Amino acid sequence: MTHVHTSPYSGSWYPGNAAELHRLLDERFEESRTRTGPYLFPDAIGFVTPHAGPAWSGGVAAAVYRALQQQAPERVVLLAFPHRGGLTGVASPEVEAIATPLGGFPIDGSFAARFPTVPEGRVCDHSFEIQLPFLQKAVPRAQIQPLYVGHMNPAERAIVASRLAEDWRPDTVFLASSDFNHYGRSFGYYPFPPDSAVAGRLRELDGDCMEAAGSLDSTLFLETLRERQCNVCGSGPIALLLDVLARLGGDEIFQATLDYQTSGEISGDYRDSVSYAALGYYRRPAFDLNEDDRRALLTSATLSLDRLRASGIREPAATEDGSPALTARRGVFVSLHQGARLLGCLGNPLSEVPLLAEVPRLALAAALDDPRFQHESALPPDVEIEISVLTPLRRIRDAGQICVGAHGVLLNREARCGLLLPQVATERDWTSEQFLKAVCRKALLAPEDCHHPRARLFVFGAQVFSTPDLRARS
Repeated sequence: MTHVHTSPYSGSWYPGNAAELHRLLDERFEESRTRTGPYLFPDAIGFVTPHAGPAWSGGVAAAVYRALQQQAPERVVLLAFPHRGGLTGVASPEVEAIATPLGGFPIDGSFAARFPTVPEGRVCDHSFEIQLPFLQKAVPRAQIQPLYVGHMNPAERAIVASRLAEDWRPDTVFLASSDFNHYGRSFGYYPFPPDSAVAGRLRELDGDCMEAAGSLDSTLFLETLRERQCNVCGSGPIALLLDVLARLGGDEIFQATLDYQTSGEISGDYRDSVSYAALGYYRRPAFDLNEDDRRALLTSATLSLDRLRASGIREPAATEDGSPALTARRGVFVSLHQGARLLGCLGNPLSEVPLLAEVPRLALAAALDDPRFQHESALPPDVEIEISVLTPLRRIRDAGQICVGAHGVLLNREARCGLLLPQVATERDWTSEQFLKAVCRKALLAPEDCHHPRARLFVFGAQVFSTPDLRARS
């Protein structure tokens, strides 16, 4: 093995001076905090992170590296790829350490016996090496194992994924390196004209790719890229990561979009634009709020309804209690009950508003705006508030993937949308097929419409808590 490989990207793709590189990374980390807020979900199993120069994709990539810094894993398995191709299967580069301006970084060679090794000069690529300064800043004591991912058919990828899943342990995180769509003349890619609508169309196109990755179904992900004629450069590493995650309990793993941006947004020029996404993969409990946060949300909803009842004023009472978790933008629903009677239920599965502001707003909306109910002139005094904080959505292919009692379901077909929370199926003792039929009715669709090519079916988890819980702990 080559003892130390000096990164050729130092001094070109990022500063060759340590002080300047430290300053650039600090700026990108601070930019990330400003863009996404202070809260980070805990205990990720894997991430997708971009690999352009830090001056471009670094603000998005920093969302991943801030999460790694918080998590402090002992080992990071980095799935990269050579942009120039020529590699079949998965290989480990023949290096013991790589040097950047921040110093030498040892490479964990434990995977070398499980995969072929190749000379670093053959595969040396920015998809791996641009990640190194970020890793040196975020997890300086972690063991780093780079694996270059080349062409594989599904059967070959399944074998590699099984090996990686077998080697996983709780202190290991997988990192797939990829930019998303590359638009414009420099890439020969024009799925739509370069007009004033290009930014929104790119966001929609990238959104379809990220949504497909969130299915944890590598076949669906790669099919989506082919159908939409996308040029996501790291599709191989992402597909391999999805196969690993599926073997680590994919039914209970959800993808969270940590950040997204395009180079066109940064430069103001969309004639050439590369898309950057930071995606995290977490087990279901990572999205749960602690007791203090649940109490804070229930209190804010209660105070909002008390104010409405007493004065008729519709003014949310935002909470000042709770942890930074309440600053996260989460899907959430608020239901109001009087005994067994539902008075109203409204929410948003993809809210862009922090929980601490969205919950009291939705409590008032459920009391006043739910079009299914005749709202009384005075709100009853004995209203119970139930809050359902959602995980991210995960796209599925059919009803067989619905776990009744654990999953809520959302169905989209063009302008029609239906959603039911997981507790609805439990209360009615429905099967997954009955649950799906009820969602179709909610969307004003026939049961067979869920199989339409334009229909998209999603599941999600929900942490459900209510004012009886609050009173029981008082």
